[in-house]
Amino acid sequence: MATTDTFQCSVITPERAVLECESTFVAFPAHDGEMGVLTKRAPLLCKLGIGQLRVESPTEKHLLFIDGGFVQVVGNRMTILTEQALPAADIDPEAASQALVEARAMKGTDVESVDARNRAIQRAKVQIKLSRAK
Repeated sequence: MATTDTFQCSVITPERAVLECESTFVAFPAHDGEMGVLTKRAPLLCKLGIGQLRVESPTEKHLLFIDGGFVQVVGNRMTILTEQALPAADIDPEAASQALVEARAMKGTDVESVDARNRAIQRAKVQIKLSRAK
C-alpha cells in the first residue's frame, strides 16, 4: 500500500516496462532543462530530452539514462515513455567512450547531420557520466 507522500512512477520503452515503483521524488531531463516532481503535483505533460533520470523511493534510488520521449503526471501517477532507458549499472563505460569518439567523428554537412551529431555526442557524454556514478 502506498503512503500519501509517494506517487507511482513508471518508465516504459517500446520493448518493456523498465521501472515501476513508488517514488518520493523524480528528476528528469525535459527538452529545455531538468525538472523535478514531488507527490501531489499539478498535471503535467512534457517533452523529454537526453539525460539522466533520478528516481527516489522510500527505500532506494534509481539512476537511468533516458533518450527523449514524453512524461505525463496525472493525479499521483507519473508515466515516462522513452525510446531508451538504461540503468546506470548496465552502461558499459568503454562502449560509451567509443560512442563518443564515433560521434565526434561524424560529419556535419547540413542542419540535420549537425543536429544528429550533437545528439549522439550528448548521449555518449551522459552515458559516460552515469557509468562513473554506479
